[in-house]
Amino acid sequence: MTEDVFDLACDLISCSSETPNDGGCQQLIAQRLTAAGFKVNHLPFGRVCNMWAQVGDGKPLVVFAGHTDVVPPGPLSQWTSPPYQPTVAGQYLYGRGAADMKSSLAAMVVATERFLLSHPDHAGSIGFLITSDEEGEAKDGTAKVIDYLSQQGTRIDMCVVGEPSSAEKVGDVVRVGRRGSLNGRIRFVGEQGHVAYPDQTHNPIHTAITALSQLVTRVWDSGNAYFPPTSFQISNMNAGTGAANVIPGELDVLFNFRFNTEQSIEGLQATVIDHVLTNDPGIEVVLDWQLSGQPFLTRKGKLLKAVQTAIRSVVSLEPDLSTSGGTSDGRFIAPTGAEVVELGPVNASIHKINECVHISELEPLAKIYQSILFQLLC
Repeated sequence: MTEDVFDLACDLISCSSETPNDGGCQQLIAQRLTAAGFKVNHLPFGRVCNMWAQVGDGKPLVVFAGHTDVVPPGPLSQWTSPPYQPTVAGQYLYGRGAADMKSSLAAMVVATERFLLSHPDHAGSIGFLITSDEEGEAKDGTAKVIDYLSQQGTRIDMCVVGEPSSAEKVGDVVRVGRRGSLNGRIRFVGEQGHVAYPDQTHNPIHTAITALSQLVTRVWDSGNAYFPPTSFQISNMNAGTGAANVIPGELDVLFNFRFNTEQSIEGLQATVIDHVLTNDPGIEVVLDWQLSGQPFLTRKGKLLKAVQTAIRSVVSLEPDLSTSGGTSDGRFIAPTGAEVVELGPVNASIHKINECVHISELEPLAKIYQSILFQLLC
């Protein structure tokens, strides 16, 4: 195994970068890319570190996108080694961010360095879009960089996001899209009172039960060839004073839609409103919404063809094309018209105690990324 991907992955894991902190990761990446001929722009927004780097000015513009921030490590006592101390045990490299997604970033950088050395006269251009705001609020990260690029007249043609997409072996799953995510909050406001005198109060729980039950059991759609069915999930419910003899004055409900391309935001919102509005003058219903991302899909195109060919040639796999999982920063890039896929290491340990990546898969991942560049730019 060549050591360059492994070494850079270890350097990045060593940076304590709990979201929205970058911990110095982008400086390491910027040094490598600058030496390879990239022009690097650091784009801080609020507490978030962002970086846009580009070499060349032709078309197509092929971009590697990713994040340097990681989720909190959790109880340190449960880690077999310190989370920000890259550690090899058996065939695995352990550390927070090993799989999500510092190994991908290392493989992307090394793949690009190798490609530029072997093909200095390549067509098109290569970009890196890196943020430290993917695992957090995702407000001052990739979304802001996309706005900046738009103002500069820069349009991404194709983008590989390094999210850990693989299930059992690197390259066995490629994400070609993601479901949309719509969060909502409903407050049912009634009137607090004694349980012995329900006629003198308005119980918001009783009013909400029927409406919420209908939303939970509703079949929203059957999905389609690319997406599973839309789901509605209640994530939090809060009411009451803690006393058994007091009717609460409010019920607070948080919920989420993971929705496919069969749905629209307006349609989902309208359905919820139809169910929760009540004719009871003693109950007020207050609704708030937060859109995390629209669904996106890359069905066909040069990028997907290049990705499939690269995976076949490097690891001899026919990747499954999936839209499963949560949200990613691809949701901010796809609306620009770019072809977007997600391809990275095995995701079995992401966000867990003792996060790790199989060392033997680091080099193949870099070779896959390098092959993608070759097919698109040579």
